[in-house]
Amino acid sequence: MPDGENSLLVEVCASLKEVDKAAWDACAGAENPFVSYDFLSSLEESGSVRAETGWLPQHLLLRDSAGCLLAAMPLYLKGHSQGEYIFDHSWAHAYESAGGQYYPKLLSAVPFTPVPGPRLLTAAAPDPAAATQYLISAMAQLVERHSVSSLHVNFVTEPQAETLEDAGFLIRHGHQFHWHNDGYTSFEHFLEAFSSRKRKAVRKERRALAEAGLTAKALTGDSITPELWDAFYEFYTDTYDRKWGGAYLTRDFFDLLHARMRDRVVLMLAFDADDIPIAGALNLLGSDAIFGRNWGCLETYKFLHFELCYYMAIDYAITHGLRRVEAGTQGEHKVQRGYLPVTTYSAHLLPNEGFRSAVNQFLNKERLYEARLRAELAEGSPYKKEG
Repeated sequence: MPDGENSLLVEVCASLKEVDKAAWDACAGAENPFVSYDFLSSLEESGSVRAETGWLPQHLLLRDSAGCLLAAMPLYLKGHSQGEYIFDHSWAHAYESAGGQYYPKLLSAVPFTPVPGPRLLTAAAPDPAAATQYLISAMAQLVERHSVSSLHVNFVTEPQAETLEDAGFLIRHGHQFHWHNDGYTSFEHFLEAFSSRKRKAVRKERRALAEAGLTAKALTGDSITPELWDAFYEFYTDTYDRKWGGAYLTRDFFDLLHARMRDRVVLMLAFDADDIPIAGALNLLGSDAIFGRNWGCLETYKFLHFELCYYMAIDYAITHGLRRVEAGTQGEHKVQRGYLPVTTYSAHLLPNEGFRSAVNQFLNKERLYEARLRAELAEGSPYKKEG
């Protein structure tokens, strides 16, 4: 850090309204849209994230003596484990069965968004490594101040996970499915990498929409009208209501997303013969990737989900020269469509030694299971075998 190191100050911020947008984004960098000021503040201002929904912002801000923001960290005091996609319900049950109080807990993550990315935002710091250590120290102090059971950093990058492990955090492995662009010039060029049988299967699936009388469009910017957002929100809420009993995101969130990030939004929509939208998939653009997020439909057609969520995203990435598509958690069927398993990381600070020891034993076994599972999934790859 620069001279005057001792005058650095870490603050706790209860709302991003208290932070300058340009200063936050300088810390976050431009690569990942989900840690941007626009995305995180839209969650708060729309009411999707607030104390009443179990997400109380406690963002960490590192400032120099002049008040300039050098680093930041999205952080929340959580009253439950919903909307996280790293499942610790069994940990909570065990802790409370032993007489402890697991909630509230502290969580650094992007709410409702299982997308890997930086959580310690240090791009604006003269010395990012030193800024990282300040944030880690501040996290530990906040755990003590709130007397919470634990602090969790979900879907963190591998380098930051290694740094947190060195600081005493336990590391948990998971997996997602990502597609990587190997210099493909078209979707057909991409399919040439498949074995013949797998290639024919994908072509058959892609023909299914036209055979059903449907058309699909990839829309961005102002081509996404308020009426189309209304339709997508209906798809989204219908899917969440059926599967999980309630949608996390409010309708206002999508208006704010459009107002602030419409050029980073790609909405894949399917239309029937009367040009009425019947299904959609929401994607966001990073500097070198497209990230699949929410999906929903009002009518069920065979292979519709695969087209909107997987194939169109690959098409878009190839056309726009993006390096990868991140299709999110779950869904082993993604492997047959060219998405291969990659390791995800989360970090967990558990002050209680007995609890930490028990969780550590669990994680050691889980990491071995995850490694075997990723290897087994990769064996099902549709790509031609070398040699």
